[in-house]
Amino acid sequence: MRLTRVSAAALLAACGSLPALAQLPATPDAAASAPARPAPKPADAKSEQLKRVEVTGTASDESIRKASTASKIVITREEIEKFGDSTLGEMIKRLPGVTTGGRPGRGGDIRMRGMGGGYTQILVNGERMPPGFSLDQLPPEQVERIEVLRAPTAEYGARAVAGTINIVLREALKKRLNEFRAGFATERGQISPGISWTRNDNFGEGHAYNLTVNALHGERIDDIINDTLTHTVATNSDSLLTSRGRSSDERSALNLTGRVQFKLNATDSLAIQPFIVSTKSSSNTQLLQTTTPQPNPLPAGFFDQADTDGDSRFTMARLNAQWQSKLSNDTRVEARGGIGRARGESHSLRQERLVGAATRLQDDSNTSRDSNWSALAKLSHNLGGDHSLVSGIEGEGTTRHTNRITLVNGAPQPGLDDFGDDLDASSVRVAAYAQDEWNVGKQWDFYAGLRWEGITTKSSAASYDARNKSSVFTPLAHARYKLDDKGRDMIRASLTRSYRSPQLQDLLARPTINSQVPHQANTPDRAGNPDLKPELATGFEIGYEHYLTKGGLLSANFFARRISNLMRTVTALETVPWAATQRWVARPQNIGKASTAGVELEARFRLDEYFEDALPINIRSNFSVFTSRVEGIPGPNNHIDGQPKGTANLGADYRLRSLPLTLGASLNWTPSTTIQQTLITETTASRKAVVDAFALWAINTEQSLRLSATNLSAMDYFNGTVIATGDQVITSRSGGPSYTQWQLRWEMKI
Repeated sequence: MRLTRVSAAALLAACGSLPALAQLPATPDAAASAPARPAPKPADAKSEQLKRVEVTGTASDESIRKASTASKIVITREEIEKFGDSTLGEMIKRLPGVTTGGRPGRGGDIRMRGMGGGYTQILVNGERMPPGFSLDQLPPEQVERIEVLRAPTAEYGARAVAGTINIVLREALKKRLNEFRAGFATERGQISPGISWTRNDNFGEGHAYNLTVNALHGERIDDIINDTLTHTVATNSDSLLTSRGRSSDERSALNLTGRVQFKLNATDSLAIQPFIVSTKSSSNTQLLQTTTPQPNPLPAGFFDQADTDGDSRFTMARLNAQWQSKLSNDTRVEARGGIGRARGESHSLRQERLVGAATRLQDDSNTSRDSNWSALAKLSHNLGGDHSLVSGIEGEGTTRHTNRITLVNGAPQPGLDDFGDDLDASSVRVAAYAQDEWNVGKQWDFYAGLRWEGITTKSSAASYDARNKSSVFTPLAHARYKLDDKGRDMIRASLTRSYRSPQLQDLLARPTINSQVPHQANTPDRAGNPDLKPELATGFEIGYEHYLTKGGLLSANFFARRISNLMRTVTALETVPWAATQRWVARPQNIGKASTAGVELEARFRLDEYFEDALPINIRSNFSVFTSRVEGIPGPNNHIDGQPKGTANLGADYRLRSLPLTLGASLNWTPSTTIQQTLITETTASRKAVVDAFALWAINTEQSLRLSATNLSAMDYFNGTVIATGDQVITSRSGGPSYTQWQLRWEMKI
C-alpha cells in the first residue's frame, strides 16, 4: 500500500515532531547492473589457498518489531549513540509517548503515556534494579539496545500499567571490537570530562566476552527561584515568601559492565555478567529568604539566610549468571540467577541564620545497606510448526537496613525518639507464568498468557512492626493480523491486566519531619501507609503498522486503561505521636478509580520515499494525545499524576554526499500541565520545547569526531502548587532557567 504525496504531507503535519533516524540502507549496489566480466580461469587447488570469510550481523530494529506479536519498539545501538546524549533519559524522551520529569535537558524520571509515579516498568536485562539505582547512573555507552513494550507480557511481568522499558546492556559477540571514546561537556562554563572503553573479543572454541568501562566527572550550577504566597481567609491578608539562590553540584562516577559467554558443548551455554556502579557527589546551596510583610514579633525559628552543604556516595555491585540448554530439537530450558549488594551514604548540614546570627543548625546523616537476589527458571517447548509454549517461575528479594540520625543544634530532633534511628525492611516477590504463542496460517499470530505474582513486605523499627501482603492474577492476550503476505501492513490488538505495586518507602510508617517555619499545608511531614493495596488496571490496545519499501514505518496506536485502587499522596491534618499538636502529613492512600486513554502516531521514512527530487534525509516523527479522569476528584483537571495532554517529536538527519559529515536535529515538545491531585491540591508544570542537534565528522573509517548540543532552546521551567485548606490558600512555584549543554567527543573503533 503506497501513500500519495498528499497523504504523506498530511501525516507529516499531524505528527509534528521527529527525532533523528538512523541512516537507512542505500539502494541496490550499482555493480549489479554493470556489464558482466569474463569468468576467471580456475586456479590450481595446490597453488591457491582459500581464505575463510566470516559474516556477522544483528537483527535490525524493524525486523525485531515486525516479528513480535505484542507491540514492541526496539532502539538499536546506532540510534542510541547518534546524538551523543549524556543520559538515557535524554535519548528515550524522543520515543513515541515518552516524557521525562525535571528541567529540560536534565533527563529525569521516565514516563510512558505521560503517567508518572511508577506506572512505567523499568528493567535492566529483564530485571528490576535495587532501590537507590537510577537510569541516569547508567551511561548510554553501556547499552546495546532499548526495548519498549506498550502492553505487559507474562514473561516480562505485569507491573507495567503504562508499559515496559527494558535496557539491554552490551552483549558478548564473536565480532572483535576495541572501541574508545573521550570527550567533555560544558554548561555555564563548567567542564565535565568523560571517557569510555569497550572491548569485545572471542577466545577458545565458541567463547566470547565483552567489557565496558565508563568514567565521568560532572559539574553544574543552577539558579533557584522559589515563591510562596499565603492568603489567610480569616484576616483577608497575604504573606509572600521569596527565596533566591544558587546551587552547585559535583559528581564523579565509575561504571563497569561485562559479559563472558561460554559454549559448554553443542547444546549448553553459560553467561556470567558483572555490573558495578559507583558514584560520589557533593553539593552546596545558598538561599536568601524574604518575607513580606515581615512578621512582628518574629516567630521562633524564623530565618532569612540558609546555607546547605551535602555529600553522598552510592555503590552497587551485582553478578548475574544465565545457563541455557537445548534438551531436544523442540525443548529448551533456561535458568538465571543474580545476587547484589548496594550501599548508600548521605550527609547534609544546613545552617539557618537571621541577620547574620546563627539560629539553627540541622545535621542529617543517612546510611543504607541493601542485599538483593533473583532467580528464574524457564522452559520453552515447540508444539509443532509455529506453535510454542513457555512457562516459568521467578523469585526476587530485597533486604534493606537504614540508619538515620537527625540532630538539631546538636540534640535529637524532637518527637522522633520513639521511632529510633534504625529501620529494617524486606520485600519478597514470587511469580509463576505460562504463555502460548502460535501462528495460524500466514496471517494470524496469537499470544495468550497467565501470570500470578505475590509480594510480601515487612518493616520494623524501634516502636512498630508492619507487614503488607498482596497477590495479583493477570491474564494477557495479544493478536497480530497481517494484511498482506509480505507483512508490510499489519494490525495488532491486546487485552491485558496489569498492576502497580506500592513502593517500599510508601509502606514504611516512620515519618520524616519537615522543620520549615511556619508549618502549614505546603510544608507537610511525610509518612507511609502499611495498608496500601496495589492498583489494578484492565487495558486494551489496537494499532496499525505500515512498513515502507526503503525501511520506514507509519503507525497508529490506540490504548485505554481502567484503574482501580488508585494510589495518591493526600495531605491532611492528623493527630500524630511525634507532636503535641496536629500536624499536616502527606501520606499515600487508595482513593478510588481512574481511567486513561490515548492515541500515538508515528512516521519514520526517507524524504525521497515520497518526493523524487528530495535529498535522502532521514525523518522520524511522532505525536501522542492523552486523556484521563480520576473519579471522586472534581474536574476539569482531575487527571492521572503528571500526565500532559500530549507530546510530540520531530527530527531529521542527513549524511552529506560531498563531505564525510552527518548532521541532525530534533525537537521534543511537551505542553504545560495542570493536575487536580486531591480535593485541596492542584499542581502545575511548565511546557517543554527541547531542541537538540549533532554533527558527526568521519575522520576515517576508524575515527570520528562528534559535536552535540542539548537543549538549544533553554527555556525557564517551573513546578507550581495551589493548596486551598479553607483557612488558607497557599500558592507556590519553584524552578528556574535551564541551560544549553555542549559536548565534544572523539570516537575510535579498531
